[in-house]
Amino acid sequence: MIYREAGQFKINYQSDSAILPIVQDRMFMIGLMVVSFLVIPVLGSDYFLAGILTPFLILSLAALGLNILTGYAGQLSLGSAAFMAVGAFATYNFMIRIPGIPLLLALVLGGLMAALVGILFGLPSLRIKGFYLAVATLAAQFFIEWALTKFGWFTNYSSSGVISAPEMQVFGIVIDSAAKKYLFTLAIVALLTLAAKNMVRSSLGRSWMAVRDMDVAAEVIGIPILKTKLLAFAISSFYCGIAGALWAFVLLGTVDPQAFDLHRSFQVLFMIIVGGVGSILGSYLGAAFIVLLPIVLNLIGQLFHGAISTQFLSNMEMMLFGGLIIFFLIVEPLGLARLWQIAKEKLRMWPFPH
Repeated sequence: MIYREAGQFKINYQSDSAILPIVQDRMFMIGLMVVSFLVIPVLGSDYFLAGILTPFLILSLAALGLNILTGYAGQLSLGSAAFMAVGAFATYNFMIRIPGIPLLLALVLGGLMAALVGILFGLPSLRIKGFYLAVATLAAQFFIEWALTKFGWFTNYSSSGVISAPEMQVFGIVIDSAAKKYLFTLAIVALLTLAAKNMVRSSLGRSWMAVRDMDVAAEVIGIPILKTKLLAFAISSFYCGIAGALWAFVLLGTVDPQAFDLHRSFQVLFMIIVGGVGSILGSYLGAAFIVLLPIVLNLIGQLFHGAISTQFLSNMEMMLFGGLIIFFLIVEPLGLARLWQIAKEKLRMWPFPH
């Protein structure tokens, strides 16, 4: 009875095109922002902030980038981790080679470098699609990982190839605690999520979806295929590059090519499959599932006091991932986001049949 939009009339175009047209959704989002920015940093432990929420936010940003490319533009990619690596190493090199450069500017420049690389490897999408495009982006994964380990300039000629991230400082505030790192990550992810939500509702987003559904028909009605596809690769790679920089600087504290291997690309792909392809919310739901599932399995193992081995739990985790991917592909291809949407529709009609 609470979640109803009865009596909420839209009297102008602005209210009709609002991101959250229902009052209850706006109230929930405001409450969520208040809790996320004000309550959790005060009450949350360092482990909860640094070990759960921060990786969840960063992986959500990476999944959001891939969802823009695959979910909205329909261009399959298996090189998300490669673009994350480009963003991380580009941000690191900007910071050490340009003394005094602000961290936020270095992050933006690192994301732009990832966008340029994404455009380069997105050029094959103009001639190929589907499985062949996935193979092309998979080649980007291997090539970028090889280049970062082969050429010492990217790692500032470090003998080990693993380099410590420089100190993070924004507007004179040193970001050194778990709470500050969480708030810094949350602010960037929230801003980029808002930008993505507006993009997919704009003419650019409609062009992406038209190309995804039928590129030939989209071209016939005047949508520029070249510009639309390359913009999807650029913006997706920009988001992944920012996520990679945050993963290296905020979470790990080191810039390591092995942190952005093929396993990371498949992990991001699994997020959007489980969470929901072509959904902003699905990126968050998929990341939450990927982050929380190992923690839940570890808690189950602790409850049985060592009766269940860690190797069994690790294998069980992979089995659950595979089984859920098959389940969602067959039963609900739009993932957890679609299930949540169905639940909201039923709640709006309850107790009447729907």
